[in-house]
Amino acid sequence: MQAADSIPPPSDLLERVREQCTQPMSGDLDGIVRAVHARLGDALVALLVYGSCLRNGDLSDGMVDLYALVDSYAHAHRTRVQQLANAWLPPTVIVISAATPDGRTLHAKCAILSLQDFETGTRSWFQSYLWARFAQPCRLVYSKDEQTQGRVHLALAQAVMTLMGRCIASLPDRFDSFTLWEQSLSLTYRTELRPEATDRPRQLARHDLAYYSRITQAAAPSFKQMAACAGETDSYRNLCPPATRRGNERLWKLRRVQGRTLNVARLVKSFFTFENGVDYVIWKLERHLGEPIVVTHRLRRFPLVFGWPLLWRLLKNRRLR
Repeated sequence: MQAADSIPPPSDLLERVREQCTQPMSGDLDGIVRAVHARLGDALVALLVYGSCLRNGDLSDGMVDLYALVDSYAHAHRTRVQQLANAWLPPTVIVISAATPDGRTLHAKCAILSLQDFETGTRSWFQSYLWARFAQPCRLVYSKDEQTQGRVHLALAQAVMTLMGRCIASLPDRFDSFTLWEQSLSLTYRTELRPEATDRPRQLARHDLAYYSRITQAAAPSFKQMAACAGETDSYRNLCPPATRRGNERLWKLRRVQGRTLNVARLVKSFFTFENGVDYVIWKLERHLGEPIVVTHRLRRFPLVFGWPLLWRLLKNRRLR
């Protein structure tokens, strides 16, 4: 099977991604963009919006998900410890808040990543952390210049190529774009500890199905593992031999082990690098679980000691999948 990171995105796919990524956003986001600029200064080279607030169109529904791409970690962070933490286990997450023109306050969860790591991660990281997120729709709300904008668009198109190239072998003999994206997102979700419902990938695939259909059609001719069914619309054959499928299944088992291990490591890291990290983690769990979580004084003061029983209980009760 041809490696996904050796296949450049075709021009049609790049154009579809560029069109989607440059759609206008609400002016309510302007204050957040300025606040990110104020926090990161000249280190900021691009800013992406993704996630649930983008999908539902309500920026005040929870926290806006942002990725701030920087020219270097040394330029973005004040201390050597912060620089090393982001370089060794990216990304580092910060909280950004800003007022809207009508007086509301928006809150954003802003992940900081170097542009170089963003390009490498969407192209060739073994773990799906970046290419799974950014194969999905997002918006580029700021870029330093046209060259940077082009690099970000190319990386987003490469994320689509990487996800498809690493998931096709797991698909049925015949599939359509909905099946491709629903099952691919399911594979990537299982590599992380997520408190969402099991049908979340299906919801995501249905929400942006027209877009997924267009980018699948644009990317499909580049893959030897799949072929469009003659005379049919949005229908493909899986050409992967049994040996390739078995090997791909083993790779996804390894990604699940690696991804969940890194999830726990990032969770631990967030207690030190994320302002009010305990409050954020609890808020996110409560939001997805739909029930309150009691935060004891001991948990708030010593999360690395008293957070493990909570994590174990959620895993044991299958509330994290």
